[in-house]
Amino acid sequence: MYEIDALDRKIIRQLRLNSRISNVDLGKEVGLSASACLRRIALMEKAGIIKGYTTLIDVLGEEAIAVIIQITLERQTEEYLNRFEAAVRKYPEIRECFLMTGGSDYLLRIDVESAGAFERIHKEILSVLPGVLRINSSFSIRNVLSARQK
Repeated sequence: MYEIDALDRKIIRQLRLNSRISNVDLGKEVGLSASACLRRIALMEKAGIIKGYTTLIDVLGEEAIAVIIQITLERQTEEYLNRFEAAVRKYPEIRECFLMTGGSDYLLRIDVESAGAFERIHKEILSVLPGVLRINSSFSIRNVLSARQK
């Protein structure tokens, strides 16, 4: 089993900020040679620590409104959880889904351009998800800190 160290954490931090950074620039940021960075990245990929790379696309631009949705299921059985999670994966409109502790079972995030767009998603997607007892939605006013910002 591969155990990450302080240098690996520095590499991961830089890759989170810019997954397209060159190995030369990455090496400069973390204090290693480009080849040493490449070796460490390959080991972390093989170990499953780095699962992939992604491109963040701002389809809606400044018009995007993040909607945070709390979902409570009728029951918390394995069958209900599995059915709900399988259904959520089918809808690209649902950007993120977290199994939670506390007052709700799941937390979802979607991005919409208007209340009308949310109404459509609510009617066509959220209200037909299996096993849902309660839906509680909150609209963001603005994004204060994004996970991808320095």
